[in-house]
Order: sequence, then C-alpha cells, then structure tokens
Amino acid sequence: MRLRGSRPPWLSPKVFRTEVLAGLVVGLALIPEAISFSVIAGVDPKVGLFAACTMAMVIAFAGGRPAMISASTGAVALVVAPVAREHGLGYLIATVILAGVFQIALGALGVAKLMRFVPRSVMVGFVNALGILLFLAQVPNLRDVPWAVYPLVVAGLALMVLFPRITRAVPAPLVAIVILTVITVAAGIAVPTVGDKGKLPSSLPVPGLPDVPFSWHTLSVIAPYALAMAVVGLMETLMTAKLVDDLTDTRSNKTRESIGQGIANIVTGFFGGMGGCAMIGQTMINVKNGARTRLSTFLAGFFLLILCIVLGPVVSEIPMAALVAVMVLVSFGTFDWHSVKPATLKRMPVGETAVMVITVAVVVATGNLSIGVIVGTLTAMAVFARRVAHLVHVTSVTDPDGGQVVYSVTGALFFASSNDLVGQFDYAGDPDAVVIDLSAAHVWDASSVAALDAVTAKYRQRGKDVEIVGLNPPSAAMHGTLSGELTGKG
Repeated sequence: MRLRGSRPPWLSPKVFRTEVLAGLVVGLALIPEAISFSVIAGVDPKVGLFAACTMAMVIAFAGGRPAMISASTGAVALVVAPVAREHGLGYLIATVILAGVFQIALGALGVAKLMRFVPRSVMVGFVNALGILLFLAQVPNLRDVPWAVYPLVVAGLALMVLFPRITRAVPAPLVAIVILTVITVAAGIAVPTVGDKGKLPSSLPVPGLPDVPFSWHTLSVIAPYALAMAVVGLMETLMTAKLVDDLTDTRSNKTRESIGQGIANIVTGFFGGMGGCAMIGQTMINVKNGARTRLSTFLAGFFLLILCIVLGPVVSEIPMAALVAVMVLVSFGTFDWHSVKPATLKRMPVGETAVMVITVAVVVATGNLSIGVIVGTLTAMAVFARRVAHLVHVTSVTDPDGGQVVYSVTGALFFASSNDLVGQFDYAGDPDAVVIDLSAAHVWDASSVAALDAVTAKYRQRGKDVEIVGLNPPSAAMHGTLSGELTGKG
C-alpha cells in the first residue's frame, strides 16, 4: 500500500519503461481479439475495439487490481450476442449499461466475498483450462493458411524464448511483433494480417444514449441478458484478480474491482462499446512482461486507441502469425505444469484431482470459464461433504449397574453426516436412561436438529428418557430454536 504523499512507483524510470512497453504489447494484442469478439457478438469491429479502449482506460482508475487488463471478451460476447442478433445494436448498448449498474450493486452487496468459497483445486483447474483455451483460440489462425505462416510462428516463438537472454529491457513479444512485421512487409510475404480481421476505426467514439425506447418493455428485454453479463463478467474478473494476486504476491480490493467493472461497462456503453470484463490472456501478457501498476492498464487502452485511429494502416500490416506466437507462449506459461506431474498427482487426494479435471473438462467443453468454475466448485463441495460425513463417530458406554447409557458423538453434524446418525443407536436394547453427549460435536443446520429430534422420539416411543448434553453455545442456540418445530407435529 502506497503512503499518502509518497511518489507513485511508476514514476521510477525503470518501472515507467516497463509499464509503457507492456502496455504497448497488450494494446497490439488486443486488436485481433477485440475484432474477433465483435464478430462473435455480431457487431461492427469498432464496437469491440472501442469497448477495449474505454474498459482498459476506465478500469485503470476505478478498478481494485493494478496491472489487470479489462476489455471486450469472448464470455461477454457470447452472452450479449442474442440481444444484438434479435433486437439490434441499440438494445445491446442498453444491456451493457444496465449490466454495469447490476455489477455496481453486486459489488456493493459484497459478491466478491464469495471468492473465498472457490477451492484451490478449482483455481488450478481454472488456470489449466485457461491455458488450453488460449492455445485452442489460436488454432483457427493456423488452419487453411499459406505455408509461410508456420515458419513465422516458429520464428516468433524462438525470438521470445531467446531474446530475454540478451536483454530484458524491451519485452520479447514486442520485439517479435516488430521483426516479423518488418520481414513480411519487406519481403512481400502474403500471409493473413490484422487488417484481414476487420477494418479499423478512423475516428474517435462519440458518447451518446442508446437508441432504444425507454419503456418497461425494453427493460424486460434487456434485464435477463444484463444480469447474466454482470454475473459472468464479475466471475471471470474476480478469478483473474485472484490469479494475478497469486502471481504477484500482492492483495487487491475485490469489492472495488467489482464496482469498477460496473463503472467501466457503463462508460463503455455510453461510448457505443459492447462491454467486457477482465481479459485473462492480455492480463497474463501484461504481468509476464513485468507490469505491476495501473499505468500499463491505462496505456493498453490508450495505445489501442492511437494504434487504431492514427496508425491503423501500419497496424493492419502486422502478421497474425506474430500475435499467434505471442498467445501460444502465453498459453504454455499459464498452464500449471507442476499440477499434472506424476509425482504431484500421486500425492494429491483423488477427490482434489477429480475436481481439477472436471473443472478443466467443463471449461474446455463449453468454452466458458464461469460455467467451469461453478461446476468445479459444486463438485468440490460435494467431495468435501462426502468426506466430512464420514468423520462423525458415535460411541457408547453403559453404566456398570445397567441403569444408564452415555453416547458420545464426535464430529460436525450437518445435512450429509446427520443422515446416518439415527441408525447408530440401540433403541430397543438400551436402558431406560439415555444421555447423548455432544461436547465433541457441532450442530450446523436444521437437518442435524431434525436427526436429534428423531433419535429422541424413537426412545420416547419406548418409554425411555433422553437427555442431550454438552452443546456448545451456537449449537445450543440452534437446537433450542428449532427442536420440535421441524415436523409440524405436536
């Protein structure tokens, strides 16, 4: 945390240079991605490009995670595509603005705190799935292309691997992009370029209101899509923020990031953009190139705007092979190779490995990181519940005179573990006085109270007295409130 009055870290010449160069590389890498996502959403390329510019520049000030890049993304494009296709661009813009309002509300309500329930195995699966998706996203750029594309990609990879051994003053991806562009232009090599993805805009975006009727009908049309966009965007953003936290050994303000995403989407909507969220691939490029401050995030959007408006003809000549090489290297660097080593898999519990694999499989199958995280987290919860359910033990000790039996219950009582509790008592064979000692247990939910009521009822049906002792204060409060009230029978 920077002290008030101290100099911002990016004013250091070394840090400033790193941030500027990283922002330039990200700005270049954003162009084909933004155009591609515009195609997915069914809108003009400038809609995706303007979204990338405004999202990055606004989130640099409003967000809570320095060095993280927000722009138009595939996940958001998939959500809003039906709106653009069925109702037109005006409704899409209105959806983006309303999604921003929803994100601010969700952020203020503390949705970021839900991240604590995402287990490590899901996070590892998320990272590995991300690496696979980043690689698979480049495959279309390698199909049905001139043969020259392949040596250019290999050359780009070689440059990025070898150049850092000479110097790290300039990001290797930027060097690879410049050199490959010079080679293809000078030699007249005919390969797909950035310009082939779509025409770059030639003028600045102009703010304005969406061209839709302001009515309840419009709200009923856009609200479901806006809410879906808000949730998907926040989930992908918060997962990316957590990933960057781990990579940089720093903490970020997730609530501020959630609200900041909403502000950025509102601004983007008023400037005619398609909205977005944290962009994982470009964030990885930024962080891997040493960026750690908000300056690189702002400059990524600013450079993208300059590159499109001022240097459009030059940028259009960049071979897609150069950008493919950058993203392939990023995908390999993103994948957690340690997690799939035989030695690691041998040590890991089977349940943890299964959660990781399921997360990866769902993400790759659906192409949606959010769905994979939800399924992975639910799977992890089921695995945890099953594991904890077997940790409840019931032992009994009968007094020497045979007049009383004491049952000791150990473990966490909740819906999964309490289901087997009723069958662990000898209702017919026990003496007339029964004590159930819960000193080493904790009652977590109504299912456990209902199970204890069932045990008590079975003994009393046989004319035997039951006493429950040892409840800790929270368990006693729950038991006292719910006992006898769950069945509706007096």
